Amino acid sequence: MTVPQPRPPHPLPADATGNGLAFHRLVFARERRGWWVPLVTGILGVVFFLVGSLLIGLLFGILVFAADPTAGADAMLRRLTVMDVTDPIGLAVILLSLAILWPSYLFASWIVAGKRIGHISSVAGRLRWRWMLLCAGAAVVVYIVVSALTFLIPVEEGSSGDLVAPQDNASFVASLLVVLLLVPFQATAEEYVFRGYLMQTVGRWLRHPAWAILLPVPLFVLGHVYDVLGQTSVAAFAIAAGWLTWRTGGLEAAIALHVINNIVAFGFSVFGLSDANATDTTVMGLVSSVVMIAIYVGVVEWLWRRGDGRRTLRLTPAPEPVSAPPVYGYAPYGQPAYGSAPSGQPVYGQPPVYGQPPVYGRPPVYGQPPVAPAPDPAAAEPYSGPPLQPHQAPRWGEYAPAPDHSRAPETPTADPSPAPDGSGSSGDGGASGASSSSD
Repeated sequence: MTVPQPRPPHPLPADATGNGLAFHRLVFARERRGWWVPLVTGILGVVFFLVGSLLIGLLFGILVFAADPTAGADAMLRRLTVMDVTDPIGLAVILLSLAILWPSYLFASWIVAGKRIGHISSVAGRLRWRWMLLCAGAAVVVYIVVSALTFLIPVEEGSSGDLVAPQDNASFVASLLVVLLLVPFQATAEEYVFRGYLMQTVGRWLRHPAWAILLPVPLFVLGHVYDVLGQTSVAAFAIAAGWLTWRTGGLEAAIALHVINNIVAFGFSVFGLSDANATDTTVMGLVSSVVMIAIYVGVVEWLWRRGDGRRTLRLTPAPEPVSAPPVYGYAPYGQPAYGSAPSGQPVYGQPPVYGQPPVYGRPPVYGQPPVAPAPDPAAAEPYSGPPLQPHQAPRWGEYAPAPDHSRAPETPTADPSPAPDGSGSSGDGGASGASSSSD
């Protein structure tokens, strides 16, 4: 009769226990992280999105029919596909139909990948609100300055489209409130899908961050109907947002840029300064957009360097399971008694054998407390977190301080001073605790 042994945990990837997992590799920090996890998450998320869209469409149809029973299907379809700043209900439905991408992805990820759902937001295991608000403030300043300079430069005019002045818009206040309330959710949802889900999906299979940054760009561009210049601007935006997400270890900087950009775009339409349905872009418009994005990236990089600079999550591998040989008449807890006791073997519940200490990882011997393992002098990287209580593992999500970039490169070692917060670099495996470091 053979006694079944516990299944050993999957080994962690090298980057998980070395420099740490960057944002695009955070699938490995989840409870389930097999190669199939991103695929099943995406399929389930699409199902949730379609169900949510159907419910929103039915509710919209009921409201339209109650307001105007003579409204035809063509009129309803137009209100669902055309941004009309004079129709706050149709505008709200369009924005909501995009915003539900966010909860659809969150719910699917929680079901499929399990706990630690905060790692789809950042290496800190949560959305870092203070950092996101700081980035949003930087985006507001950059947009105001660059927009003011752009208005001072005479340029060729693009097609004005259908502009509606505020005094001619009976629903001006309602449409403005819809933009201010719903655009942040719509922009955030797109970031969670294109910079969150897609980057982490690619990062599950490809370690280098360039793949995770660039491969989702064509999908983001196809989601925006513009001319060549407009799609070039969208591609520049997607590359910058992906790079910021990887660089800072979270979605906050990209969300801030996207929210401010969309509020400005929709706000201009509500105030009659632009057409939300325009598809053409001028050369000056492209240049202005690229310059604005480049300045914002530079400002965020400067702010990030002035902070703690943490952007990776370092994991602590789970301990190897201990399996003691069976003992005649007695057995370690959870194992059946079988066979004969080796000579000198301490038995659970019996007095200890003279001169033999208890074995770490096995049940304590009567009359003696369990002992901790002897320190391993060959350990390359000692634990750097706060002092541990007996038998206490490092807490999940603890961070090691960022390295001093002014010093010459050397063999990576953990800084002994802990830090409460931070952000995440690039593998396969299981973990019981975690700490983070930055490169």
